Amino acid sequence: MSTTSVTDPPRTDDRAKPRRPHRRVSPQARARRRREAVAGWLFLLPDALGLLVFVGLPMVLAFVVALYKVDGFGGYTFAGLDNYRTMLHDTQFWSSLKVTGIYVVATVPLTFAVGLGLALLVRDRFPGVGWVRSAFFLPNVISLVVVGLIWQFLLVDKRGAAARLLEPLGLGNLSFLGSPKLALGTYVVISVWFLMGYVMLVFLAGLQDIPRELEDAALVDGAGRWQRFTNVTWPLLRPTSFFVLVWTTVGSVTGLQAFDLVFVLTKGGPANATSTVVFYIYEQAFTFSNLGYASAMTTLVVLLLVLATGVMFATTRGGRFDEE
Repeated sequence: MSTTSVTDPPRTDDRAKPRRPHRRVSPQARARRRREAVAGWLFLLPDALGLLVFVGLPMVLAFVVALYKVDGFGGYTFAGLDNYRTMLHDTQFWSSLKVTGIYVVATVPLTFAVGLGLALLVRDRFPGVGWVRSAFFLPNVISLVVVGLIWQFLLVDKRGAAARLLEPLGLGNLSFLGSPKLALGTYVVISVWFLMGYVMLVFLAGLQDIPRELEDAALVDGAGRWQRFTNVTWPLLRPTSFFVLVWTTVGSVTGLQAFDLVFVLTKGGPANATSTVVFYIYEQAFTFSNLGYASAMTTLVVLLLVLATGVMFATTRGGRFDEE
């Protein structure tokens, strides 16, 4: 006698999951959302117009003017790519680009490290911490022209305060701004001194957003100071670090310190040792009235900055946390 087996059908849960009722949005709620959206766009409008008029439009005009030869009397002659060909054979342009590259490579990591160190130093509260924070941030509220004049006064050859302090060590004859070997290094030090307060403030904001419970838990587990920094503090500072990295890089190429300090301290000298690319563009545009060539150099610098920023975004994923 043969028997046949029947496979039982798969069981299904008799208790069906309740469906969330469809929420109907009232006309009043839709009107409120519409008003909030309009208000948000109105708040953004002044900043958007400012970016369009003072950033977007000049960039477009620079690309256009780069295709023309412009004389000192306002005459425009179409030149095509001649300005870019001139750039390829301009040794002074490439020299200024090299100076800018050395300045960026030296200034960005130093500013990053000093700013982070100061932020860690003044993170915890102690008597007078507000005064210490204010003292570190004070250089950033001073005009760069004033900063340049102050340092120029301090670094006067043989009579400045720096020369007097170094005289007992036999270094009183050093010319910090007059020597091609020392001028660029001096410029880097002054830039770091000026920028460190702002970077400290940014890092301090990032540190204060880190929950204390995480560090307390690591401390209970026996983690030392360095282990707590590398395993807790540093990973949570990645978005802040990315902002500081991009801001200092772009600022070192096109920021005020890339022009104002050079103009006040050395005017690109000695022997073009501190002639940054922004300062050289200024000379071509306003000293030699070569606006077309200056615009061509500007477009190349912008493209290099866009490329560098894109690489930083790609390699760090915009400072986002690692996705497990």
